[in-house]
Amino acid sequence: MKNFTIRSRKFPLSNQIHLPSLIVFLILALLCGAVMIISVGLGEMNISPLDATRALFGIGNPSDEVIIYTLRLPRLLMALLVGASLAVSGAILQGVMRNPLSSPDVIGITGGASVVAVFLLTFLTDLATYWLPLASFVGGSLTALFIYSLAWKQGVSPLRIVLIGIGINAAANGLTTLLLILSPMYAVNQAMVWLTGSVYSSSWKTVTTFFPWALVLLSLSFVISRHLNAQQMGDEVATGIGHQVQRHRLIAVLVSVGLASSVVAFTGPIAFVGLMAPHIARMLTGPSYGRMLPIAALVGSFLVMSADLIARTAFSPLDLPAGLFTAALGAPFLIILLHRSGQKF
Repeated sequence: MKNFTIRSRKFPLSNQIHLPSLIVFLILALLCGAVMIISVGLGEMNISPLDATRALFGIGNPSDEVIIYTLRLPRLLMALLVGASLAVSGAILQGVMRNPLSSPDVIGITGGASVVAVFLLTFLTDLATYWLPLASFVGGSLTALFIYSLAWKQGVSPLRIVLIGIGINAAANGLTTLLLILSPMYAVNQAMVWLTGSVYSSSWKTVTTFFPWALVLLSLSFVISRHLNAQQMGDEVATGIGHQVQRHRLIAVLVSVGLASSVVAFTGPIAFVGLMAPHIARMLTGPSYGRMLPIAALVGSFLVMSADLIARTAFSPLDLPAGLFTAALGAPFLIILLHRSGQKF
């Protein structure tokens, strides 16, 4: 039996569990847990997996607990939340656009956030310390609103959003490059590191500030998953079964923009996670968004945590941005995806 249903007698709740997807979810959760144990133990001072596990539960060596809880765990939790947010954001966009190549990187959301952030980092350095997260979020949100308004013509079609988004993304990248050329040399290095995407400077304050955004928006994404399933059938069929296409499309885009922009606000644009994770999840569990979104969130977390682990340890004492390694993995993934799409269509 591949499905079983959970019902509540006290509350009007009913949910069907897909057993193979549940097994995949549990395996991915174990893999993420393994990466967490390895990651908190590796560094300039190595801690064995057993000692790291004991320290995480508060029964380990006090010095190990200080290293893990003060330095490594906040960065790791930020990587987990960032990966899940980017993956779900990309999955929502691919569902709304009905385009396998859609992601926050491609349609310009992260590009718009980056323009505002680079402007602060290069010309208003003093303000960037306090206002960078908010400015990045506003930049990504305004870019999405601009794309959506340009795409509106008696409704919004997925094709128009993608095409306009690609154009806006190209313009945003050009504007970012211009800002870097015009900016003082001392500010360029900081901006370039931020543009690559890194969880390097994460602290408990960063985690506690980002966590409410991620929790609310990820929860909303699971609530709207059934609407994403309806949109996969096309606008005419979805309208025929009583689905309010434009309303639910706008809500889905807003949730996706919120997830992507909040990530860029705190860590910079970590490339290709929003493109890769949904495709990997779809291969593991199928196209149903109710099953696919939780799997995509875990895949995204695994990718970013693994990338950050490699970035932090492979070239020690250098601490490289995680975005370098997600980009190195994502570029060939995109080429393969384009090749397969070309064969199919």
